Amino acid sequence: MPSTLSSITALRTYAGEQGDERVARRRQQLLDAALEVLGSSEGGALSVRGVCREAKLTARYFYESFGSADELIAATYDRVIDEIMVGASDAFSRGSTITERVREAVTAIVDVIDHDRRKGRLLFSPKLVSATLAERRLAATQHLAAITAKTTAGSHEARPVDVAGAYYRVGGLANLLAAWLDDRVEMTRSPLIDVCTALLLGERE
Repeated sequence: MPSTLSSITALRTYAGEQGDERVARRRQQLLDAALEVLGSSEGGALSVRGVCREAKLTARYFYESFGSADELIAATYDRVIDEIMVGASDAFSRGSTITERVREAVTAIVDVIDHDRRKGRLLFSPKLVSATLAERRLAATQHLAAITAKTTAGSHEARPVDVAGAYYRVGGLANLLAAWLDDRVEMTRSPLIDVCTALLLGERE
């Protein structure tokens, strides 16, 4: 029977990974596990022990990439919001009119959270409460509100009323998407996109 050391050496050779590659892989496992823990339909607080159990890693490997559970939560949120922002920005640039641009951006957002509802819950669900998430969500809201206010103002500088309206619409959009993800709003994808687009444009159906 081969020794433990020989088995470990063979495994490393078979895996063909350098040390930094293994660290990166384990970090990805923890990010994926955090999304599963936070974004599941039940939703819940994230602990080092719980996320390590989900990732099938020991705490030793957690601390090689993250200093705390909050640090992992922040990294998980940032990864998802970056995906959303990049996709929405690219989609927005494809439209020829403001209505088309907003609709394209909304479609990109809905596509991401519909394909993987865990991501939507991480971004919008009121069931997930933590200081880290609150801070990240506030920053995202401010960013989206600034973009919305600028879009509403057009070629003019955004006025306080534009900014106020933008916060109202972005907040409403987040609440609507959270309700849709939890099946509190029974609506298929296309009508949802229509409503969200109208909401962001300040239109009344």
